[in-house]
Amino acid sequence: MAGFEFFSEETRALEQQIVRLGIALGIDWSDEAQVRELARGALSGSADNIHDAVKHVDYPGMAKAELFAVAALMLRVMEKSAQGEGVMAHGGPAWKAFARALWAEHGSP
Repeated sequence: MAGFEFFSEETRALEQQIVRLGIALGIDWSDEAQVRELARGALSGSADNIHDAVKHVDYPGMAKAELFAVAALMLRVMEKSAQGEGVMAHGGPAWKAFARALWAEHGSP
């Protein structure tokens, strides 16, 4: 069925984690500039920052690192669903805002 949108238990769980981590980090998912900055960080692959956050018990840094890991899972779920029969997997408002920002940043020079 073309154009069918799928909101599975997997996407629900990822959405919940995105929302929780967003709260911990003070993310306003309706603030496009803030979400784009977050997406840039997620795509930059800042492994050194993640290592430092864990090493120095930087809770906001650890939350951001976890959010970046969730972003990778989120993109994988969307990619996997796109390979199906017109099924589009996505979550709720936070997922959609973050996904838009990730795709926009991925396409930016």
